[in-house]
Amino acid sequence: MFEVNNLVVSYGQSEVIHGLSFKAQKNETLAIMGRNGMGKTTLFKALMGILPSTAESTVLDGENLNQLETYQRVTKGLAYVPQGRMIFPNMTVQENIETGLEKAQYKEIPDDIYALFPVLFDMRKRKGGNLSGGQQQQLAIARALVTNPKVLLLDEPTEGIQPSIIKEIAKVLNEIRKMREITIIVSEQVLSFTLDIADRIMVIDKGTMIHEDTRADVDAAKIKAYLSV
Repeated sequence: MFEVNNLVVSYGQSEVIHGLSFKAQKNETLAIMGRNGMGKTTLFKALMGILPSTAESTVLDGENLNQLETYQRVTKGLAYVPQGRMIFPNMTVQENIETGLEKAQYKEIPDDIYALFPVLFDMRKRKGGNLSGGQQQQLAIARALVTNPKVLLLDEPTEGIQPSIIKEIAKVLNEIRKMREITIIVSEQVLSFTLDIADRIMVIDKGTMIHEDTRADVDAAKIKAYLSV
């Protein structure tokens, strides 16, 4: 469903992603783990076309995204939930979700969005800035889902969220995959959350992939060591 070959990202003369390659299958959840500053957010922004990059290919469902602008990548089926959520605080919950409809095939919020996130239905007239961190994260995911993506990129979805809500978000992500059969690629530092959702785990360090495990074979101690160095 999604394959990246030899991706390079630089800030000026400084290369920060070094010829990185990976693939994710249809209906797979791939977690990319790593400490702060190791390149996770840079990677995701490059995949969305927000940061300039070079790659041999960035292929989504058979189509190469390399020369496409960000909005064109969204149209092709790539969606992004940024670190820090980036919702519009002065717009209502409903208005926030509707901003995702601009490039969608339908013009009203699908029923399954509110079925996945009932709290957003209850708060749909409330301003986004008045929601808790966990509710804002659900709102950001809902906004991305209305574009009906084939691949969903989630950057640090548990950041600043209390443990009970982290469990809820894991449950929702697993439900999304069942309902939509989409590929989810998530960057994360919380191993317990990752083990709840991921089929496969990769570790990034200084812009290079250094470790990969399936969930069944995961060496938790080794991954914790990578995250705490």
